[in-house]
Amino acid sequence: MRKQTITALRESLAEAGLPFVQDEPLARHTTFKIGGPAAFWCTPHNAEELRSTLALCRENGARVYLLGNGSNTLFDDAGFDGAVVDMRGVAEMEHSDADNDVVRITAGAGQTLGRLCSKAQALGLTGLEFACGIPGTVGGAVYMNAGAYGGELKDVLESVTFLDDNLQLRMLPAADLAMGYRTSIFEQNPGWCILSVTVVLHRGDGAAVLAKMQELLGKRKEKQPLEWPSAGSTFKRPVGAFAGKLIEDCGLRGFTVGGAQISEKHCGFVINRGGATCADVVELTEQVKQIVKQKTGFVLEREIRVVK
Repeated sequence: MRKQTITALRESLAEAGLPFVQDEPLARHTTFKIGGPAAFWCTPHNAEELRSTLALCRENGARVYLLGNGSNTLFDDAGFDGAVVDMRGVAEMEHSDADNDVVRITAGAGQTLGRLCSKAQALGLTGLEFACGIPGTVGGAVYMNAGAYGGELKDVLESVTFLDDNLQLRMLPAADLAMGYRTSIFEQNPGWCILSVTVVLHRGDGAAVLAKMQELLGKRKEKQPLEWPSAGSTFKRPVGAFAGKLIEDCGLRGFTVGGAQISEKHCGFVINRGGATCADVVELTEQVKQIVKQKTGFVLEREIRVVK
């Protein structure tokens, strides 16, 4: 960022009373524990502060990146030359009459999927069991149509409210969100900002819902390298195969570049063994993609977002 832009944005945010700090290490805010400093780290407490923050960033010509739980993001070692906006303050949650057979829960984009799943279980609602253990926020889950164990967010999604390119409030039903495998309309419209998400769940047996969630959490702990920093599944699933199995079959279990390694526990994960850089992870994934293509013919695509 130009010095003039930095000064203008700092003064604008301060004058408006909006929370921010400068030169915040992004490694503190991602599950990979990788990333240099953000020129501005903005932490709005609600949707109103969020909109004001975005407006001032645009007025001052600053790049913006919206960050949820940092669980699918790999920031560059040089950091982000703009404003990273922490969405976790936009986390309100409410539900319709819980005595009905069909219940709607509306959650702010910065609410975690974990807390949304806990709310569903506490109300005895079924439909979100698959999402238990996915480490992201609700907004991030919609953005990439997060899924696991045979379920995807689009299966329960009713509608999304968001700010468009002009920061105008809009709402779209799930049918209009172009949700596919790890993608949605929001990926094609990076200027849009998700504010809240409404899911539709059904009356179930609270004990059975809890048992299923605990079962899936157990599977994650058993099969995934949760003890190491990572960004979850590193590659999208190619049609007709599984990324982790392809990588394993190519003899790449434990393959290492710098501090980044293909997990020995689950080959679909790249982990930070300590001191890994963004450059390490990118180089590792590029080599893996090349080897897998040469040996199997399958083309792997990164699921994690590399942000520079």
